[in-house]
Amino acid sequence: MRYRAGFDPDKNLWDLIAFDLRRQRQERDISLNVVGDIIGRDRSLVAYVENGTTKLQEKHAVKIDDAWRTGGLYSRLVRFAKRGHDVSWFATHLELEADADEIRSWDLGWMPGLFQTESYARAMFDAAGAEGAEAGAKARVERQQCLHRTPPPRVWAIIDERVITQPVGSTAIMRDQLAHLIKLAERSHISVRVVPQSVGAHAGRDGSFKIMTAGGADVVYTYAPGGGRLIQDATETNRYRVWFDLIGDVALPKDASFELIVQALERFP
Repeated sequence: MRYRAGFDPDKNLWDLIAFDLRRQRQERDISLNVVGDIIGRDRSLVAYVENGTTKLQEKHAVKIDDAWRTGGLYSRLVRFAKRGHDVSWFATHLELEADADEIRSWDLGWMPGLFQTESYARAMFDAAGAEGAEAGAKARVERQQCLHRTPPPRVWAIIDERVITQPVGSTAIMRDQLAHLIKLAERSHISVRVVPQSVGAHAGRDGSFKIMTAGGADVVYTYAPGGGRLIQDATETNRYRVWFDLIGDVALPKDASFELIVQALERFP
């Protein structure tokens, strides 16, 4: 069994968990199928966990701890790993985004990355003082190819009203960006809704996040300065589904959101 590229149990706690899980299984002389029976999944998931492609879920760690009488070792390691930062999370999120069947995003401060024009992205990177704004802007546009594949992903995007009213870069940049957003919102597989400022406090005020669904499984990426967080544990991803629905409860309907975007565009002549 080959480990995934970049696998390093000396520097990555998730990789250490995967490495030790495989070591323990082999020392106990049991098969992937047996471990799959313990956690209630098939052998392929166990293999993905052991080669570092998929992270061990806490509910599965609990079952392994009970079966192997580890004293809760794997449960503790998974909880500790979930609290740490993994520099590979953003790259993994991009891979998941490119292959997702469904994407649900809530954006509080910036235009969703999949919707940004190159000039908007460049202005955003410049405003944040990020290095390599030119390369970053081009890479962001390249990501958007996933919207044009066949079949395309189903996208539900909810954005805060300030995303369409607060200037980023020049008037021309905002005008082009909003015109681009309108074109995207007209596509049958993309839904864009706006949470008006008049709503006040709501579930989305804590920050932006994205839910990517492939093969019926959700993975969440949350945004934060200095690097976001990738969440694969089903218990946690389900909570983000609930939060996304709560944000949707206070967002304007599609038609009213579309009109609000058109009105915002008219304010950038």
